[in-house]
Order: sequence, then C-alpha cells, then structure tokens
Amino acid sequence: MLAILGLLVVPLIHELPLGQSTRTGLLAWLLVGLALYWIYEGMGYRPLLLLQLLLFSAAAALLSTKLLLVAVDVHRLTVLRYVARGLILVGAGCAVANLVAMLLLLWRRSRPDPAGPGRNS
Repeated sequence: MLAILGLLVVPLIHELPLGQSTRTGLLAWLLVGLALYWIYEGMGYRPLLLLQLLLFSAAAALLSTKLLLVAVDVHRLTVLRYVARGLILVGAGCAVANLVAMLLLLWRRSRPDPAGPGRNS
C-alpha cells in the first residue's frame, strides 16, 4: 500500500492543477486513510500506528486550516505548511519503521527453527 501510494498516487496528485498546500493536504489525508487501514487490519505495531495516525491527522488539520485561511485572504502563514510537512516526514518515518518491522516478523516466521522441536540448544 505504501509503495502504491508513493509510486502511483503521489505523482498523480503532483500533476493536478492545485496549489502546494492543497496537494500536500491531499497527501496528508491519504496518509491518514492509510494509517486507519493499517489499524483496521491489525497490521504493524499498534502504538507506532497510533503515533503515525496522530502525526498525519495533525498535518492534515494544519493544512486544512491553511486552506481555510487562504480562502479568507490570509496568505502569510506559510509556517503551517512547513510544520505539516515536518509532521508528514516524521509520520512517514514511523510508517517505514512499521513496514520494516512487519517484514522482519514475516521473515522470522518463514525461517525454520534451527534448534528444531524438542532439541535443547
């Protein structure tokens, strides 16, 4: 899911005729949806998933606020977009850590036990 988001959806969002904050906001909301999906499916480490969801939700809220401020003609609060980008990057780091942990767990489960059942080592 993360690879599909990175390879297909992000370039598609980049090509839309929207402003920078709107594109980043769409990405943040997609990442919130991805985090919710991972929680619903029970994938990954739950506390890390909740942190990831909190970070992406905060970024989406900041970007939505920025869009509302632009709608009422307040254009000077670009700090909201920068903070939201930072939150997205930290949340993406959590998502990558979660993905690596899931892959390691899958790899450990697929390996045969070297000691074997009933052996002491």
